[in-house]
Formats: sequence, C-alpha cells, structure tokens
Amino acid sequence: MSASVELYDRFKSQVPAPALRRIEAIELLLERTLAWVSIAIERQTHAASFVVADLTPYDLIHQDGLLSVRRYRPLDEAEITVGETTQPVRAKRHRVPILLVPPLAADPLNFDLLPHRSLVRFLLAEGYKVYLVDFGSPDVNHSHLGLADYTTQMLPAAIAAVRRDARVKDLSLVGYCMGGLFCLITAGWAHDKHIKNIVTIASPIDAHQAGVAGQLLGAMRTPIRLVRRYTGLRIHKLDPKRLNVPGWVSSLAFKLTNPMGTLTNYVDLLMNLWDRDYVVQHDTMASWFNDMHAYPGGIVQDFVVRVGMDNALSKGRVPLGKGQEALLDRIDASLLAIAGTGDKIVTVEAARKVMDIVASLDKQFKTAPGGHAGVFAGSKAPATTWRMAADWLKPRSR
Repeated sequence: MSASVELYDRFKSQVPAPALRRIEAIELLLERTLAWVSIAIERQTHAASFVVADLTPYDLIHQDGLLSVRRYRPLDEAEITVGETTQPVRAKRHRVPILLVPPLAADPLNFDLLPHRSLVRFLLAEGYKVYLVDFGSPDVNHSHLGLADYTTQMLPAAIAAVRRDARVKDLSLVGYCMGGLFCLITAGWAHDKHIKNIVTIASPIDAHQAGVAGQLLGAMRTPIRLVRRYTGLRIHKLDPKRLNVPGWVSSLAFKLTNPMGTLTNYVDLLMNLWDRDYVVQHDTMASWFNDMHAYPGGIVQDFVVRVGMDNALSKGRVPLGKGQEALLDRIDASLLAIAGTGDKIVTVEAARKVMDIVASLDKQFKTAPGGHAGVFAGSKAPATTWRMAADWLKPRSR
C-alpha cells in the first residue's frame, strides 16, 4: 500500500501545475463525497452521536414529580473556550447563586448546548454557583397544570431547594422567554426579599406587541369581547385535556416564524454534510427545536386569556386563581431585561414594557443582536447577551 502511495506521489510530482490542480480538486471532491455518504448513513443509524448538548456534569438536588433541580459541578479546567474566545475559569466563587429557568416547551439543554456555546459553562467559568430548574415533559396526565402551579408551587419549590443546598437565602433568577415570565410572576406573588436579582431574556411582557402573535391578538380583541358579552363560552370552562399542545406543534410554529431560514438551514446541511463538525453543531442546535415539550392545557388556558387577551402582565397584575395574584409593581429586586433586535416572536417593544411596571429602583433594559433563539444561544450570544448578564450580576452577587 505504501509503495502505491509513493508511486502515486511521484507521478503527481511530474504533472504540470494546471493538471495537478485539477487532480487535487477531483481528490477533494471524492474525499468529501465519501465523507458525505458516510455521515449521512451514520446520522440515520446513530443519530444521537451527533448531539453533544447537556454534557456538563451535575447533581440532582431535588425531584418531585415533573419538577427537578440540578446543581452543576464546578469546572475542572483552568480555562474554557466560549464562542470563539478562550477565557480563564475564576477560582473564587460569588456568594449569590444563580437559578436558571427555562421556558416550558424548550428542553433545559438549551442552557447547555455545544460545549463551546454553553451558558452553564460560561457562568461556571465566571465564578457563579449554577442551578437549573427542569419542569419536565408533561403529558395528558398533567393537562390541569396552569400558571399558578408553575409560579406559586413548582418554581418556589425549586428556589427553596437551591437555598437549602447553597445555604444562603439570596439568589438570582435568570429566565429565558416564558421562563423569564415565571420569574417575574413568582417574584410578584411571593414578595420574596431574598430574590435579589432577576435577569429576563426575550420575555414578552406586552403580549399585544409580541410580533405576529400580538397582531393576531389585536385583530381578535373585538370579536372576543363580543363572544364574552353575548355567550357563556369561557376558555377556562373547557376541559384542559382538549387544549393540550403537543411538542411537535410548538416546533412547527417556531419554524414557521422564519420559513425561509428553516429551508436555508436544511440546504446548508446538505451542502456541508461532509463536514462532521458542522453536522454536530447543526444537529445539536436542531435538537432544541425538533424535540420540544408539550404545553399542558391549563397553561394554554391561562396564557390565551390572562397573558394574551387580557394582557395582564403589561398591566402589572396577573390573576392566579383562588384569590391569588402576582403584583409586578411590587417587585423590587434588581432587574436586567434583554431583548433581541431581530426577534420576531418577542419584539423589543414587548420586552421593554417591564421597565414601566416593576418597582425596582435598580433596573436596566438592554438589546443584543439575534432573533428569538439567537439572542439567547446564537453564535454572538456569548459576547453579547451572556456577557451583559454576567457583568451586570457580578457586583450584585456579593
């Protein structure tokens, strides 16, 4: 075999430069074609090997039904790669821990995507004690779960678990999209003085300005008022089992917000299927959008009526049933709200509304590049959104 290679190399050394370039181009094409076929087959037979998310080691500190809470272990490395840069791992840890709060539909892996694009690893490297609440994957047996269940029971239980484990009362909440809304509603309901800091990322406070959904709600406002006035139909009177939204519906709806981008993404994959690193990154990101969780019917009822039609968050008062309500205008925790400049789902205006509502004297609103997913976990997020959050939290985590 080596003799054949040596003979072939000797042949190439005698070929004129123009012909040699053509030969090398053919070699490259053959090499990539073989790799393309090999990776295509492997993706069909061992698809999981191309998903490298959710790899940061953690310990489970709380488990109760759907709800679980993770504590991520400190990093062993002296430095890590984040995005396109390398940063040292801070040895001294901040006193105030962070609890990450995901949206319901998205799997918590979106906080710990690719090893070089993991918010969890980034925060650990910045010296934070990092916890994550996992609301699980609901099915038809959880149809009854509504806003009150998540914000007055499950999230407070996760907060209590973090406090027991960290042995401190103060903590910071960092929520993405609906997770940010849960943080605000829980804080507005509990009036917990030890929720020291809240960071929301792409969280829609003014539902009527929230992109396409806001336009639809605006168009439906008058018909809904008429239905409410002249009929006995109420969404909350319906069996929540009839309102469950399967995960695949959420995935499809998310993709339809940018159909051309979704198509381009698949074309790019076909063109780069020979590149294993590209495929790993693509499939890992795709696992976020393709494997979404279901929405229980109860939360659908609450979001359609209270958050959507009534736009309760923008008014600062969110009814939670049984005489309970969240008063956002009584939140005095330090607040940082971040919105994506290209977000078509949660517009900048929809996210900025929180500044008019919360009572916090220490509050800031910032924008970062990216759409709804990109602002949180895109290629620019480590240097923009994540850096904003980490630097803002630093003096407030002592």
